Amino acid sequence: MADPSSYRPKPGQIPDSPGVYKFRDEHRRVIYVGKAKNLRQRVANYFQDLANLHPRTRTMVTTAASVEWTVVSTEVEALQLEYSWIKEFDPRFNVKYRDDKSYPYLAVTLNEEFPRVQVMRGAKKKGVRYFGPYGHAWAIRETVDLMLRVFPVRTCSAGVFKNAARTGRPCLLGYIGKCSAPCVGRVTPEEHRELAEDFCDFMAGRTGTYIRRLEKDMMQAAEEMEYERAARLRDDAEALKRAMEKSAVVLADATDADLIAVAEDELEAALQIFHVRGGRVRGQRGWVTDKVEAVDTSGLVEHALQQLYGEERGDAVPKEVLVPALPEDTEAVSQWLAERRGSQVSLRIPQRGDKKDLMATVQRNAQQALGLHKTKRASDLTTRSRALEEIAEALGLDTAPLRIECYDISHLQGDDVVASMVVFEDGLARKSEYRRFQIKGFEGQDDVRSMHEVIGRRFKRYLQEKERTGEWEEQPTDTATAGPAATGPGLAPAADERPSVAEDAEPREDDGRPKRFAYPPQLVVVDGGQPQVAAAKRALDELGIDDIAVCGLAKRLEEVWLPDDDDPVVLPRSSEGLYLLQRVRDEAHRFAITYQRAKRAKRIRTSPLDDVSGLGETRKQALIKHFGSVKKLRQATIDEICEVPGIGRRTAESVAAALASTAPAAPAVNTATGEIIEEDDGGNS
Repeated sequence: MADPSSYRPKPGQIPDSPGVYKFRDEHRRVIYVGKAKNLRQRVANYFQDLANLHPRTRTMVTTAASVEWTVVSTEVEALQLEYSWIKEFDPRFNVKYRDDKSYPYLAVTLNEEFPRVQVMRGAKKKGVRYFGPYGHAWAIRETVDLMLRVFPVRTCSAGVFKNAARTGRPCLLGYIGKCSAPCVGRVTPEEHRELAEDFCDFMAGRTGTYIRRLEKDMMQAAEEMEYERAARLRDDAEALKRAMEKSAVVLADATDADLIAVAEDELEAALQIFHVRGGRVRGQRGWVTDKVEAVDTSGLVEHALQQLYGEERGDAVPKEVLVPALPEDTEAVSQWLAERRGSQVSLRIPQRGDKKDLMATVQRNAQQALGLHKTKRASDLTTRSRALEEIAEALGLDTAPLRIECYDISHLQGDDVVASMVVFEDGLARKSEYRRFQIKGFEGQDDVRSMHEVIGRRFKRYLQEKERTGEWEEQPTDTATAGPAATGPGLAPAADERPSVAEDAEPREDDGRPKRFAYPPQLVVVDGGQPQVAAAKRALDELGIDDIAVCGLAKRLEEVWLPDDDDPVVLPRSSEGLYLLQRVRDEAHRFAITYQRAKRAKRIRTSPLDDVSGLGETRKQALIKHFGSVKKLRQATIDEICEVPGIGRRTAESVAAALASTAPAAPAVNTATGEIIEEDDGGNS
């Protein structure tokens, strides 16, 4: 525990300007980010008597080892920089909302020549109109199914669209009138885009125009005794009304607003957001967070606004945002929202009328979400705690293994040998910590040797991180087994281990971001039996690491193997500890085999043309398109290759030489019929 007075800035050293400050721990990791109108007043508050600080603030300042700040011109700039740093550094003492699910959106891809209506999740893409979020994907599909009667916009994938265009036959939706079939030219691109824009207008709340137009056309058709057309128009209008009924009117003045409510206790807070467009609830979502910093309702609202609108622009930020409590600096937050929208945004607490009543509904949803989360978490915590305790007892560990890493080797008959590392913390998967490896120390199939290489590489990197941050002080005297100095075949990190190129560069000053391989597990699990466990243990011993437990889980009888033990540990089939180990092992196997299949598919897709120097993708495709396949290109003369636009004689000679040096692959055979499959794959060999 650090003494805050040891790193307290000198009097007068802190400016009295607006700015953002960062607290770092002894290893230079950023643990807290905050902003202030007056840096001198705000930062000085952290260095008062510890007894006067909130317990969470006291924990933060005693964990920190330094504080630094950046001066900005305005409070709005401070708000933006605080958001950027929280997103970049992921500080452990900042409130971070996490979605309790990945909410689906109804998306219209206006960035394509023929816009498509589809369900989308994840990060938003430029040029795509989004509506929602919705609670369930089936709710989107029901709405879309009703609206396609009136707005028959394309909903098919790119593959289905291209196949229909090639064959000249539309899909089923085209035949039943729920797609205008632009794939076969029934409508022009301009007419189809107009349909997509009308679809977006209706979803955005401009509904009355279309229903009135349909009703007018229906009456006119009836007067002209076109009864079938009138009946169809009647059904279309009813379909739009049913689609509207799925989102009832909650605000009579057709307001565009987001309503945010917070339910909290001493430890956690739940947030609920209702997205109201055109007076109707068009989307709903919820977040839950641990209160890891001393923060009140207004602070929770400010953090929510940053996360909700930090990546949004234009109409995605509504004209009105209704909250249960105003942020501390309401004016700066309102100005920041206005800059993101491009026009004025009203940020206020509803006082009366429909908006206050709707806010009460949102608040009830937040209370229910918090209660449900606590019930679910209590159950999960009980089960996970019991599982970790059972593992600790079975393996003879001093404490429960809060961080477990599992490794698996995957290959196909000795080719494309890869390995996976998955991480479970507190019994839950931590997917951001997953890593994957290529086996480079040798060729062929040897799971035991592969496991030794992977464990050695992973923990060599861990020792390097400890040495760089100063956590690792005593150096081993035996250079053959010294951790950071160890060298040898296979110890260079694989390209696939690197989240970014910069991470693999020479060691540099720590920038505060969480590092890969920086945190050791309490337990290493390997997929396999006694040989794999022995290899993993030997790798750790060679690096001088003796404080990490190792075990293996064999698939045949689900036996747990420990180093140097001739007999396995057998956990009861009903054991929560065994179930957790199985989940960890299965996840490692899934992650490894997914990577192995991707590498194999990439290898199969390679072409002899890839090795021709100076031949880019465009000219490569031109060659394949001209000759039809690599097989026919291989049979062509240099003069025939030169006939392809953009291919000179020197390039043609290089292509011919590359293809001549590559023996044709053995012909593929259909095992069911014995028929030889001709090579016409358009570029694969």
